[in-house]
Amino acid sequence: MGRFLNPGNQMFQESLNSRIYVDKSGIIGPLNELVSTRDKYVCVSRPRRFGKTMTGDMLVAYYGRGCDSREQFAGLVASGLPSFERHLNAYDVIHLNIQDFLSESCDMREMLGRISRMLCREILREHPDVCFLEEDVLTSVLADVYAAARVSFVFIVDEWDCIFRVRQGDTEAQKAYLDWLRNLLKDKPYVALAYMTGILPIKKYGQHSALNMFAEVSMVNAWPFEEFTGFTEGEVDALCERYGRPIEEMRRWYDGYSVEGESVYNPRSVVMAAPSGVFVNYWTQTETFDALRVYIEMNMGGLREKVVRLIAGESLMVDVTTFQNDMTTFVTADDVLTLLVHLGYLTYDRESRTVRVPNLEVMEQYASILRSDGWAEVARALSASDQLLAAMKVGDEDTVAELVAAAHEDAASILRYNDENSLACALSLAFYTARRSHVMVREMPTGKGFADLVFLPRSGSDGPVMVVELKARGADADTALSQIRERRYAHGVERLAGEVLLVGVTYDPVTKEHACRIERMEA
Repeated sequence: MGRFLNPGNQMFQESLNSRIYVDKSGIIGPLNELVSTRDKYVCVSRPRRFGKTMTGDMLVAYYGRGCDSREQFAGLVASGLPSFERHLNAYDVIHLNIQDFLSESCDMREMLGRISRMLCREILREHPDVCFLEEDVLTSVLADVYAAARVSFVFIVDEWDCIFRVRQGDTEAQKAYLDWLRNLLKDKPYVALAYMTGILPIKKYGQHSALNMFAEVSMVNAWPFEEFTGFTEGEVDALCERYGRPIEEMRRWYDGYSVEGESVYNPRSVVMAAPSGVFVNYWTQTETFDALRVYIEMNMGGLREKVVRLIAGESLMVDVTTFQNDMTTFVTADDVLTLLVHLGYLTYDRESRTVRVPNLEVMEQYASILRSDGWAEVARALSASDQLLAAMKVGDEDTVAELVAAAHEDAASILRYNDENSLACALSLAFYTARRSHVMVREMPTGKGFADLVFLPRSGSDGPVMVVELKARGADADTALSQIRERRYAHGVERLAGEVLLVGVTYDPVTKEHACRIERMEA
C-alpha cells in the first residue's frame, strides 16, 4: 500500500467504527455501470459536511487493490449488487486530496510537480516489472502500466475545487490546474473511473469547460445520485427511533434540501443532534460565507431585497445556468444566489426553478449574520419579533399595529413600501420568532380561497393557530376580519389547537397608518 496509490481501507473502517454510520454504499451500483465506459467521468459537488470525504474513502476501499474489503462490505447494500464481485478490489486506485497538496505548495507549478513526482514514485514501486519509457512523466508512467499489465486506474479526487475557493483571483493557476487534470484524465485508456468531489461544480471559462467530459452532479442537478446527497427521511427516521428523538424537531432544523424532488437532511448536523438531543445550529460561519457579504452589500440586481424576501420565507425564481462555478465571476444576483445553493445556504427546486432557505439551522445562520452585519432595518424587525408574537397572543391590537408599522417602515429602504406583498414580507420578518413554535404558510389554500399568512403550531407547541389577512389598499381592519370569516380561512386548521386567532392587518398608503383587529375563535 502507498500514501496515494492503493492506500487501503483503514479510513473506511474508521467510518464503520463510528457511533453513527449510515449505509450509503448503494452509490457503488450506478458508479459500476460507468466503469470503463465513455461515461466514466463524474464530478460530485455538495456543501461542506455532506459526506463527500467519507464516500471517497469507501470507494477507495471498494475499488483498490492491495487490500481485501469483502468483510467490511458484508451486510451493506453494496454487497447485494449484481456488479459487486466483479469490481471489488480490482483496480489500482489513486486517491488525492488536492487541499493537502495546495497547502504545502507555494505555487501551482510546484503543486502539480509534487503530485506527479509522488505518484510516479509509488507507481514504479508497485509495478517493478514494467519497462517505463519516461519514469518522471505521470501520464507516460500510467500508460506504460496499462499497456504492459492491463491494469486500469480509478481516480478518487477530493477537494478538487479548493484552488477556486482559496486562490480565487489567480486565473492563470486555475487554468494550469484544469489543463493538468484534462491531460491526466481525458481520453486515457488507463482510466477506469474518475470520481471528483468538491463544493463547486467544474469551472467554466465563458460557456466552456476544460473538463467537459465530466458529468456534473450538484445541488442543482443531483441525478442519479440524489439519495446519496444527504440523509433521507427513512434514514433519519431510523436514527430518531434509535435515540428516541422527535422527528419533527429533526425535520424542522435540518431537513429541506430539495434534490430531484427528494428532500434530504444535512448529514453532519443529524449525526451531532441524534445522540445528544440538542437541536442547534451546527454550522459555523466560514470565510466563504463572509466573502459573500461583500457581494450582498453591492446590491447587484436588487440582491438585498431578494435576500430579505428569502429570510421572510419566500421562494424566488433563479436562473442557475449563468453561474461560472467560481467565487469571483458574478454578473447578476442569480449568480450569487446560485453560489449560495452550492454552499448549502439555499436549496434549489429544479421543477419550479426557485430557491429558498431550507431549514431553521440555515435560517438562524442568516439571522445571526444580518443582526451583526449592518442590516439595521432587518435586525430591528428580528429583535422585535418576540414582542410582536406576545402582543398578538394576548390580543393587544394597538401594540401589534405599532410593531407592524415599525417593521414595514424598516423594510421600506429595501422593499417597495406600498406593495401588499412587501407588507406580507415585512410581517413575515417581524414574526421570525413565531417560526420557532409555528409553521408559517404564505398564501395557504383553505376555505374558499387563500389565506395571506397562517401560523400552524408545531408538535408540542401550545398554539394558537393564527390566521392573518393583510390589506394594503386602504381597507379597514374589520373588513380584513370579515374576509377571514366569510371565506372560512380558518376551516380545517382549527382542529390543530384549542384556540384560533383571526388577525386583520391593514395599511393605508395615503395616511401611512397601520391598524390591527384580533378576534379569538374557540376551536
